[in-house]
Amino acid sequence: MDPRALPPRLVIDPSLPREISVELRSSPHILRMARAGKRMDTTFNPALLFVLPALLLLIGIVVGFPLAVVATAGVGLITLLRWMAVEGAYRTTKRRLRLAYAHADHYVLADDLDYPCQQLLRRAQNAVEVILGSKVHRAGLIDTIDNQVTLPEEVWQIAQRLRKLSAMHAEHGKLVPRELPPGMEEAFKPYSNALDAAWTSLSKRVRHLEKYAKQVIKTDKVYQTHRRLEALAARTPDYQRLIAETVHDELAHQHIRELADQAAHARKMFEESITQARQAAGALLRAPLA
Repeated sequence: MDPRALPPRLVIDPSLPREISVELRSSPHILRMARAGKRMDTTFNPALLFVLPALLLLIGIVVGFPLAVVATAGVGLITLLRWMAVEGAYRTTKRRLRLAYAHADHYVLADDLDYPCQQLLRRAQNAVEVILGSKVHRAGLIDTIDNQVTLPEEVWQIAQRLRKLSAMHAEHGKLVPRELPPGMEEAFKPYSNALDAAWTSLSKRVRHLEKYAKQVIKTDKVYQTHRRLEALAARTPDYQRLIAETVHDELAHQHIRELADQAAHARKMFEESITQARQAAGALLRAPLA
């Protein structure tokens, strides 16, 4: 399946403390519960699990069946273990749900966005994934804008605005009649234009990210080739000696010059590719997200 057709991943405010971010990220279903306004069932009491064993034990004692007492004790032990598990899960879910409500403005779910906005956010995430996964990024060759910090913040800003835009799209669809009375079209046009302008701005921002990612892919390929050429360049004296020993003097000088020129050309291509990647990153920052 085309990755661009997949729904976007959960986006969490990168400014949140790490422990809170980890908690939120670990339970997307809890976040969806919070977004839907659901609460924990306060009528549930794990202690009710002990009612049946206690009742069986009481009957066994009254009737005087030792076997019933032993069986009830076994059931009670199983119930205790189950209670501990259920109680722990209940408390964990309750705590995470409180956390989800407390930080409701610090995460964006795929469900928060309409389909076009989902696609746009996914494109931004894919571009950032390419950049941060590249060899030139890991080698620290293009990190002039601190990709590890700047790019997650960029995705968060885009996700926030897409969430707001999706909500306004939905509201606009409810308020604006499908069939407007004659002469009323112009009255609604400025509102539609405002939504279109916001969409255009966000689309342009994502295209900047994608341009940066494409340049990084290109630079990655040049970098891999350059590393192989560097390994060969280290052996240049050996190749030059081989030529000098086996080839006619005039041809030898020509081949030796070619070896030196090719190494310099490869280095220049690599440096130009790195510069272009850095320029793409700079263009991204020079276009502030309004």
